[in-house]
Amino acid sequence: MREPVTRPRPVREQLPAGGPELLTLLARLLRRPRRGDRRLPLLWLVRPAGDGAVAALLRRFAARRAGRRVPHAVLDLTGRPAGDDVASVLRELHRQLSVEAFGAPRLRFRHYPLADWLMHQTLAVDLDAADSGRAALVRRLRDWRGRRAGEDPQVGGDSGLGAALHLLLWLLWRAVPGVVFRIAVSGRVPLVGRQYRWFMRQQYLAPRQSVTFLGFAERLTAGWRDGEHPAQVEKLLLHAFLEDLRLAYRRRFWRPGDWRRTAYPVLVLDGARPDNVGHTLVRLVDEVRNETGRNDPLLVVAVAADPPPEPAAARPLAEAEEAYEEWVEALPENRRLRRPGAWLMLLEADDRDVDAPVGGVPPALVAPDPPWWARRFLPAAVALALVAGLGVWAHGRWAPDCRPWPTDRVTVRLVGGECVGYSDTAGQVFNSEPGQDRLRAVQRRIFAQNRAAEEVWRRSEHRRPYLTLVYLGSLTGNRTRADEESYVSEREELEGMATAQYALLQESAAADDAALLHIVVANAGRQMRHAGDAVRMLEGLARDDPTVLGVVGLVDSRTSTAAALRELNRVGLPVLAPTLSADRMDANSSLYLAMSAPNRDQARMVEAYARQVLRVGEAHVYWTTGEGSSLADDLYVATLVDGLRERFGDRITRLDEWRSGRRLTQECGYPGMLFFAGRWSEFDGFMRALKECGANPPRHLVADDSVNRYMANPGLRASAPGNLPVTYVSKAALATCASLRTAQAGRDDARGSFLTWIGADGLLDPPRCRAGTGPPVGERVSLAYDATMMTVRALESLAARLRHADTGRRWEPRSVNPVGVHAEVLRQNAAGGYPGVSGLIRYAPDSGEPVAKRLALLTVPKVPDVDAAPVEVFHCGVADTGPDPGCRVAPR
Repeated sequence: MREPVTRPRPVREQLPAGGPELLTLLARLLRRPRRGDRRLPLLWLVRPAGDGAVAALLRRFAARRAGRRVPHAVLDLTGRPAGDDVASVLRELHRQLSVEAFGAPRLRFRHYPLADWLMHQTLAVDLDAADSGRAALVRRLRDWRGRRAGEDPQVGGDSGLGAALHLLLWLLWRAVPGVVFRIAVSGRVPLVGRQYRWFMRQQYLAPRQSVTFLGFAERLTAGWRDGEHPAQVEKLLLHAFLEDLRLAYRRRFWRPGDWRRTAYPVLVLDGARPDNVGHTLVRLVDEVRNETGRNDPLLVVAVAADPPPEPAAARPLAEAEEAYEEWVEALPENRRLRRPGAWLMLLEADDRDVDAPVGGVPPALVAPDPPWWARRFLPAAVALALVAGLGVWAHGRWAPDCRPWPTDRVTVRLVGGECVGYSDTAGQVFNSEPGQDRLRAVQRRIFAQNRAAEEVWRRSEHRRPYLTLVYLGSLTGNRTRADEESYVSEREELEGMATAQYALLQESAAADDAALLHIVVANAGRQMRHAGDAVRMLEGLARDDPTVLGVVGLVDSRTSTAAALRELNRVGLPVLAPTLSADRMDANSSLYLAMSAPNRDQARMVEAYARQVLRVGEAHVYWTTGEGSSLADDLYVATLVDGLRERFGDRITRLDEWRSGRRLTQECGYPGMLFFAGRWSEFDGFMRALKECGANPPRHLVADDSVNRYMANPGLRASAPGNLPVTYVSKAALATCASLRTAQAGRDDARGSFLTWIGADGLLDPPRCRAGTGPPVGERVSLAYDATMMTVRALESLAARLRHADTGRRWEPRSVNPVGVHAEVLRQNAAGGYPGVSGLIRYAPDSGEPVAKRLALLTVPKVPDVDAAPVEVFHCGVADTGPDPGCRVAPR
């Protein structure tokens, strides 16, 4: 067995009589209240002659604790020289309290060091000397403030550049700091030179007699202060020292560090006598407090063998608490009457020692912990919380591929998981999904041409008319495969705008009447669901940039699109929609112009084709609205179905919604017209459902113009049945490669130039219509091109009228506005219409829908064969000029 260990009993600490009560009082006085501050007395402890127990007790209990200790300074006056003065004592006190050794931010002094430094300066009396008087004091004081002293920096060389650099360096090193210093010492500018103002506003040495701080500072220097009252000089030093302590202990709610000072500093003067500097310092503190009427956070404890000469009733140490309460009660009257020794509290100790009671004496003079909200960990915790919160907020607002760039014109944020906003720089390209490389490529091309247009405009000295058009579309949100292009419409519309921008850049550098185009790409999310957010961002852009004259795009005719039109109309931005065709979309904006025929014209053409070409007596119609939408929300499908119902009447024997997964075997071998009046995103499933018919497909499958997006996607067409021809509506049949070549051969300048641009190197990827090869132009390229060029020509017309014959004048963007450009488009249109690449564009006076705009039906015999060009079989509307010819079979 192990032997039990006998622990030695702790030795009880010996204290002077009344020592526990004294330490308890000190612990109470030094503990700073959470609210307000307490008045601190000047404790004069009278000990028996030759007894150092009290002083040793104070030293031990002030310095024992590690960590958060009470700020303290201990001065042993017994060994100091006889000629010691208040200035030297304050200097030592400043040294001890300035160290960072108490577990809290160190005390910083601003006024006392300046006063003490001035008292050590010697100024020559000869006023003609170069280094005398006020000039020397100014130079030394400026250098003492931390300004760089010494000779002016030298720059070699006699060149003009060297002289300029020398002047610049002189300003940086000498002139600017000198001006700042002069402003600071003047005390006339708020928030600058506070310490100098304090010296001129305090009461000692009559500072107002000096007029300026520099004059007052001269009076403190050696020699000059000989004519001042010594007691006033000492009081000024002490007052500056106490003022620094007051500032260090002030509490400001916006600075948690101020609340970490939970214990008052204590000064222990050991060996004080009525005839030495210890008593002088105690007396001066008492007088300064009385004369200034201000409290300070310094507790002074003087240990002496004799009582002070001031009248004060002595109490034994054991009655320290009672003595303090009596002193507090009498202090207000004593201060009001300015009685000598008003702040003095006299305690006497005898020569008896007693055992310290267990738990009755604090183990050391310990600084209490600060409030939880002022502790050092809190700023780091708050910073981490803010960073974490900012990260969560930023994660919900932005993403690696969706972030604003302060240096560029980019405003985006995440809305419903989609990057909504606008950009005109490659720093933000919309859509990072697989398979959408061509969409990203055309955006980058536009952004590169933006920089080129800006450079051309700069080099023209801003003579050429300059406009910004915003493309607003649905650039994100679709689910896609890596080999599937899901944003054909948006990509083609951007290609049309890029082609117009490219064409304008090809104009001669001297063509000051030719406009330059800047394009901003904006995303409203899937199915234009976040168009409201996008328009709000564009409102700020239009307000800040006077070159913004209109919006092109909007892609889908939905209720969200109609709401966006109303908002854009409120903002005052015209909208030119290449493909929107829901009936009466112009009712949402008086600044709306459509490039495509409305759905009622499409329904008329489909009915005429069924009657004149197919010669069928009935039709089955299926409609879809896309994922997450409905017939009430989808204005395109709703108005198309209404138009078909109106045109066909009771010849529509089946009108139904088709949903993914629904079988269509009832349509196998159907001899009438099977019409798909839905969104392209469901047409792939619709075709796969008809694949069940095998060798007995429906006789006549016709689809609306939305199917163009399906037909432009080779990956989707590969799974379609090969024995089922598809006829679909086209809004730009006049802009196919074959039609463009025919027009070019017939000297059609508009279509011939368009054919040249879309086949140019470095524009579209890949180039179109080259030597009979390559991909087709794209249904919407020409429509977006027409919308863009129609606005550009209107601006050029306005610019020509504004500048008359002087086309060399600088172009002022604020000389026109979006509404004025829209009015000019209508004015030009009234003269006979705009000859667009996609057909003649004419508007009725009270409508934003084109009149008799060209529509066609194209047939693809084998859908999986992507190399076979579609064949035009039927069309309606005007191609170039003349009255509406109606609907007819296309010539073979």
